[in-house]
Amino acid sequence: FVVLGFMDPATLSVAASLVSQSYINQGADALTRRHKLVKALLSTRRMPINGWDDATIEMFLQDCSLMDSNNFIDNVGVGEREARVFSPLVSRRHYRLAHGIGRSGDVAAEQPKAAGSSLLVKVCNFLAADALRLAGMEHVGAVTVLPLATGMTVTMALLALKTTRPPSARYVLWSRIDQKTCAKAVLAAGCELVVVPLVLQGDQLSTNLAQMEAEIDARGADNIVCVLSTTSCFAPRAADDVVALAKLCRARAVGHVVNHAYGVQSRRCCKEVTAASRRGRVDAVIQSTDKNFLVPVGGAVLCASNDDPSLVDRVNKLYPGRACMAPLLDLLITLLSMGASGWEKLLTERERIYDYMAKKLAAVANAHGERLLATPGNSISMGITLQTVETAAQNDLEAFQSPTPSQSNQDDEKVKTELSHSPSQSTANDAKSKDSSPVFAAPAKAVTFIGSMLFSRSVSGVRTVPRGVTTSVAGVDFHGFGSSHDAYPTPYLTAAAALGTTEDDVDKFCIRLGECLSDTHKKLAKNAKCWPSDL
Repeated sequence: FVVLGFMDPATLSVAASLVSQSYINQGADALTRRHKLVKALLSTRRMPINGWDDATIEMFLQDCSLMDSNNFIDNVGVGEREARVFSPLVSRRHYRLAHGIGRSGDVAAEQPKAAGSSLLVKVCNFLAADALRLAGMEHVGAVTVLPLATGMTVTMALLALKTTRPPSARYVLWSRIDQKTCAKAVLAAGCELVVVPLVLQGDQLSTNLAQMEAEIDARGADNIVCVLSTTSCFAPRAADDVVALAKLCRARAVGHVVNHAYGVQSRRCCKEVTAASRRGRVDAVIQSTDKNFLVPVGGAVLCASNDDPSLVDRVNKLYPGRACMAPLLDLLITLLSMGASGWEKLLTERERIYDYMAKKLAAVANAHGERLLATPGNSISMGITLQTVETAAQNDLEAFQSPTPSQSNQDDEKVKTELSHSPSQSTANDAKSKDSSPVFAAPAKAVTFIGSMLFSRSVSGVRTVPRGVTTSVAGVDFHGFGSSHDAYPTPYLTAAAALGTTEDDVDKFCIRLGECLSDTHKKLAKNAKCWPSDL
């Protein structure tokens, strides 16, 4: 079976009666080259070495689409779901692939009415597995691409894993990361979240292996669904020590799910996940399609190791009903367009951009009295302190605060006496109170204002994290939320050298960041001279 399209050899022979044979032969050779690409794809089940052009991709998709029953010339559909699409625009947007994927009993099952769609799903899963291997995940077994974003895929993995655990299992031990989706994913799976704090080592937050082990002992292995670890995260948090956690989970017979959300783009993270799978227990690894493969939001890749790929099959069978094909189609098109060489080039370029951003960001930080946080365990995100901004805002606030009731009566009398003998000073103080006020109501506002200024200057993706923020997520209070630590010692700002980031992005970001820091300090310095605030 080879996808050939309309111009098969018999048709070309007839065409030669209309156009010169030599010209038809030349055109046939061009078609044959494209046909061979498709045949090689179905045979090797790997990404093509060089990316395909759009015409070849579209030819492949159109041919597969015509293999679905809704596109049969003489099809008569009398069921409740016959891939009917009202809008021609919507139909073209999806290449007339309207049956979705899977069946009610298995999201990975073939559809009798949709041979073409079923073929595309299979190919997409194979290409996703190959992309993971090329990124460094060499121990990958079963792979399925789900039309769910990362959080919901984590929930599905936990639900499937829960069916393999003792009936009493209800706890998920979670190495803290201040990202709301992870916590809600655990609750959505009907599990109880146990937050395991991190260890502060210099600037970096690292896995608290001793505390994790203590939690397993205290709650009992049979009462634990799994450990949920994380590889990709915001600085100053480092990637979890997934190898040590995998060894611990194997020793204690506890499940282990790795949230590898955007870690595929880091070869270092991928190697750690591979080592964890080989040396310990890893039941499932989950990665986002949009963050790692430059496609629209909506999909995730779920995989398991060669040693025990069963959880992927459990998730496929647990998925209720059919599913949307769009996220898989986006990923398939993208991987065919990239090719293996293009994918590896992107990964290599991202690593170079990481070093470039670190150097440029450190220079901006140093120029404004700040510094780059030392987080060698994070190969994607980085941060700089915002301590001088917080301190300046705190000093500004204190300068304009009224005397507190705790001052001694003696001090009150002294102030009154001095003011009564200094009319001009009293007038100046009255003017100060009327015309001036703190630039920021609290030091934390100065920190978050940096992020607002950057966003208004068309810089997105930056996170500014003040100190002392408490947030409740899924019924759990997180102190110091945003920093993954109850009392991180400094406010900070983070940025990521993610896949697709360019030198131009970094240059413009650093210029605008420098402007925002300068403007903020100028406002605070101006207010310190008791000039009216313009905020």
